[in-house]
Amino acid sequence: MAGFLKFIKSAFVPGRTPAPAPQPEINALIEAHLAGDPRAFGRIVERYQVRLLNFVVRMIGDRERAEDLVQEAFLRVHRHLHRFDRSRKFSTWVYTIASNLAKNELRNRGRSPLIAFEQARPRDEDDPRPIDFEDLGNRPDDLYERRHLRSLVDQTVAKLTPHHREVFVLRELEGKSYEEIAEIVHCNLGTVKSRLNRARQSFAELIAPHLD
Repeated sequence: MAGFLKFIKSAFVPGRTPAPAPQPEINALIEAHLAGDPRAFGRIVERYQVRLLNFVVRMIGDRERAEDLVQEAFLRVHRHLHRFDRSRKFSTWVYTIASNLAKNELRNRGRSPLIAFEQARPRDEDDPRPIDFEDLGNRPDDLYERRHLRSLVDQTVAKLTPHHREVFVLRELEGKSYEEIAEIVHCNLGTVKSRLNRARQSFAELIAPHLD
């Protein structure tokens, strides 16, 4: 299973996606924002908006709606930033807000993210641009294979149940720790590990026939 997931992750080689800011840097930006620096909050948004958008897109399967939810997430962050406990990890707090918004969206519309994913696919199939990373400096055949695999992964993730999809994306595609995931999804470590194990098994079963 570990080797299989490593192969799947090869489709998501980082490009220009900004790395999450170290906590001291984020705390300094928060201090600057609260002190009246008009640029500080924008720098916080720049650090997280791409990753957060990718996460929400995979949760709900609708990129346009995901952009709205990410905007709402940052509005809530802005509104409550003065109350943020800086002993906590900022990224965990932001992902928790986005996760709650995504789950509410799924409950309210009551439909599968796979349907929305299919509807949102680009009409120009000759330009299957990825939703997260830019593959600069790679051979064309490598780009095609990686993009094809990435699209397959996204479609397979969309078929997982909401609980399984959430922990799978957070762990396997976002690289969150078990402790961070437990805080984001509001459950204990045992539940996180159990859901993740089932999610991995379901994912492997769903995608395996397409990799032959």
